[in-house]
Order: sequence, then structure tokens, then C-alpha cells
Amino acid sequence: MQVSRFAVSAVIAIAALGLTSVGLVQAQDKAKERASTVKVLLDNDKVRVTESTFKPGDVSRSQRQARTNYFVKGGTLERTSPDGKKTRNERKAGTAVWLEPDSDVVTNVGKTTVTLISVVKK
Repeated sequence: MQVSRFAVSAVIAIAALGLTSVGLVQAQDKAKERASTVKVLLDNDKVRVTESTFKPGDVSRSQRQARTNYFVKGGTLERTSPDGKKTRNERKAGTAVWLEPDSDVVTNVGKTTVTLISVVKK
């Protein structure tokens, strides 16, 4: 059975369109995300101090250094590691945690706004 060039071209075009559609859907999902708000409080040659505010549903996608986080307003944050493992953390106002470097995706999955202060030593 002989396959025409047209048929082969059509199959390739449909496959390419399908792959492009998958990429667009993933991009649209990320575009729907709201990023957390980050305000730099201090940045010098020794430390960087930032205030991050996560409204419910906000997402943080970044490469983070080792740091101390102090929670001004607590809530529920979910961390998704690069391998897909999810961890939920209830953070209470007035508590501090030490975190190693990571590239986890952090999402506020709770109903309250979470505010934290991060201190990174340079």
C-alpha cells in the first residue's frame, strides 16, 4: 500500500498542532495563576530581607536560597517539589522556620492571606 505525500504531511501537521495545543493549555494554566507579592525591605552586601504576601490561590514559582521565614500572618501553604511531591504546611503567625534552598512551587491553599518575612544571608 502506497501512502501519498499529502497523507503523510497531514498526519505531521495534525501531530504538530496537537503538541502546540498542549503547550498552549499549560501556558494558559500558568497565566491564570496569581503570583505572590514581594516587597524588598532591605538589600545590602550582607542580607536580603523581603516581605511576601500570598492571597488565597497565589502561587510562587522561583529558585529560592536557604533562608529564615517569619510568619506575620499564618495560613495554609502547599509546596510542590520538582518531582511532584506535595506537602501542606499550617503556618501560625509569630513562628519562624528555616528552609534549605529549593525550587518548589508554593501555593496558598487556605482561605486567609499569608504574610511572611524572609531573611537570606549573602
